[in-house]
Amino acid sequence: MIKLYHAPLTRSIRVVWLLEELGIPYQLETRDYRPSPTPFAQPTPFGKLPALEDGETVMFESGAIVEYVLERYGQGRLAPRPGEPGRGTFLQWLHFAEATLMPPLVEIFRHTMLKPEAERIPAVVADGRARAAVTLNVVEQALRGRDYLLGEDFSAADVMMGYGMKMAEQFGLLHELPNLKAYVQRLNARPALQRAMGAK
Repeated sequence: MIKLYHAPLTRSIRVVWLLEELGIPYQLETRDYRPSPTPFAQPTPFGKLPALEDGETVMFESGAIVEYVLERYGQGRLAPRPGEPGRGTFLQWLHFAEATLMPPLVEIFRHTMLKPEAERIPAVVADGRARAAVTLNVVEQALRGRDYLLGEDFSAADVMMGYGMKMAEQFGLLHELPNLKAYVQRLNARPALQRAMGAK
């Protein structure tokens, strides 16, 4: 059985959410997230959250774990198969969620909540908000006339993107983006996400 090292409100939500959407049994090993100036300092294999153990496979990085779970257990669900129409768009948004959307949001988080008050730099927050606004507008335009990133069908790209959208919502970055606000409402209504958010 899959063992997932998880901390509430971290990127491990993505993996719990995906496992819940797919109905895959898993064992949750909940850990307290430990803010640390040193990377790889979490109480998990590799010192990262999330981390996954599945037989001899032990890995970290939420996006990589999502791809692994889809390939091994998805059976064609929540992602176009390689070579199918939409596969390129799926991969684009899957990776955009972490590589493009998350960096400015993480800077906002670090300099408003994570770092000690004396180490917070307002200019970093302002820059992060400006970069996040541009990035979010890209997704806002992509969702025009669509329920989800691939159209009418929910996919694991929405799982990856949804985590960042919830952060953006928390930081008050969605108030002028009606497509994204409606998108987040649709994601929040999914029972699998509700279960993932309550996972402990």
